[in-house]
Amino acid sequence: MITVKLLGGAKRSFLSDKLSIDKNSMSVRDLLVHLQNLVPKDMSAFDARNILVAINGADSSALQGNETLVKDGDVVSIIPVIHGGGKSRINFNISNYLVELIRIGKTSTDPIELLESLRIKFPDVMVQGIRSKYVLGVNHAKRIIEISLAAARTETLLSNRIETDLLMRFAQSRQINEAIHKVGLKKGEDSILIVMGKKSLIDKLVSDIAEIIKPIIPFPDNANFIKKEFTITKKELDCVLSKEPLEDILVERSAVLFR
Repeated sequence: MITVKLLGGAKRSFLSDKLSIDKNSMSVRDLLVHLQNLVPKDMSAFDARNILVAINGADSSALQGNETLVKDGDVVSIIPVIHGGGKSRINFNISNYLVELIRIGKTSTDPIELLESLRIKFPDVMVQGIRSKYVLGVNHAKRIIEISLAAARTETLLSNRIETDLLMRFAQSRQINEAIHKVGLKKGEDSILIVMGKKSLIDKLVSDIAEIIKPIIPFPDNANFIKKEFTITKKELDCVLSKEPLEDILVERSAVLFR
């Protein structure tokens, strides 16, 4: 069985954000053709061109591209890509929010000053930054964002701002200062910007920082660092009946944080 996770606009073609494909193995190319044939009648066509395909978190283009073999037990993530300034961008919708993840590389510019300048220039856009090494992958980020937005709806944010709530949940801390020190932006390190707002404003923001944007995919393998940083043991991982035990533990710990 092959599990296919559909992120963002990719799930518009189906009636679910997760599909199970009863195959022992198939190439990425054959999988995409199979998905196109699975689209229910009257649903929008599945666009197999403007997407990234990640297999167990690894970008297929960094493997054997469309000839990469997907095997029984693999988790395949289908991620729509918008191309802007020659850089790959990831966006998805959560409730009524358009969310975009933007990866910025090491620069001589102080990233905290950059973050503050973006907030001043784009007051109608929510912007938060997390050091890249604390983000396991796109789906990890998406699930944490979902928790923060749900907390905002139920008025159970850890702070009075979604931006701060996000920081604390990625850090797994109820202390704002500790969260800033742990996962906040730092000069000389890659960062992930989490941006929410209208598409036109996000596009302008991206255009402003195009020179320092790096492709969001392939995502660096941060698993060992994260396990050590948050003291997640093999015994704990082995107790989680999941294809993504580390991600599930991180999300669960973030979800149970309360004031």
